[in-house]
Amino acid sequence: MPEKLTNVTLINFLLMGFPDNQVLQRLCTALFFLIYLAALMGNLLIIILTTIDQHLQSPMYFFLKNLSLIDICYISATVPKSIMNSLNNSYSISFMGCALQVFLVIFSAGTEFALLLVMSYDRYGAICHPLHYETIMNRGSCVQMVTASWLSGCLYGSLHVAGTFSVHFCGPNLVHQFFCDIPSLLPLACSGEQVLEYGFIIASCCFAFVCFILMVVSYVCIFSTVLKIPSIEGRFKAFSTCTPHLTVVTLYLSSGFIVYLGSASKFPSVLNLFMTVLYSLLPPSLNPVLYSLRNRDIKVAIGKILGEKMIAKI
Repeated sequence: MPEKLTNVTLINFLLMGFPDNQVLQRLCTALFFLIYLAALMGNLLIIILTTIDQHLQSPMYFFLKNLSLIDICYISATVPKSIMNSLNNSYSISFMGCALQVFLVIFSAGTEFALLLVMSYDRYGAICHPLHYETIMNRGSCVQMVTASWLSGCLYGSLHVAGTFSVHFCGPNLVHQFFCDIPSLLPLACSGEQVLEYGFIIASCCFAFVCFILMVVSYVCIFSTVLKIPSIEGRFKAFSTCTPHLTVVTLYLSSGFIVYLGSASKFPSVLNLFMTVLYSLLPPSLNPVLYSLRNRDIKVAIGKILGEKMIAKI
């Protein structure tokens, strides 16, 4: 039953994002499990290949390895808990568990966005300044950019957790989502106490917009350079290295923008659930496919592993 919340140290939240129908709920659980398993296997495969294969040691694959790692963190922050809740017919999550889930989701999303910005800069250097690429994207620079991405995500998550959970919650304790997220929690706060978090959200949106503009500028430079390449084959090869990144960025930003506009509703919505799934489950699942599993070097690396196993059996 919904509770009126008076003491935030004692409360649990009820995650009510799944449909009430038991059959639909089981179907959603099965789908979540399959998506989670696919994301876990795909991203782990990328991490292993880019670690052990000497031909996959360029800056692009270093960034891909970090992107796969943050994707595992991203999807693991929400899906296992929702699956366990569904199987146990229990929808509760503790106050501290909810705060941790918010931190992990925002941390992962912030880090992923920062890595996508770094990867756009990598493509800019590779295509627009090929002669200076090794100097621009040296090992030290790559490590610094990745470290900055992870630290910025950590700071981003900490600020939003502080802003969201510094308020008093007046209830009810129903969260119409399958995990704790900020737009679903803020309507539960007492009136007038959300100002700090709204300030953080506005500042975050402004910063994200600046980063997005930098991505756009980098791709304007990339496209103008590619169009100057005389051969069609050369243009196609250059475009093909950028297409996966553009696809993921478009999916990530568009679905995130739509779900955060709609998920503040106080009532459950099938559309909100669908958009949240699109935003939180599909990017970690599709990134290995879009970025790497269609990549020729990755396919060669997979072939080497399979070949070694077959030789070992023989």
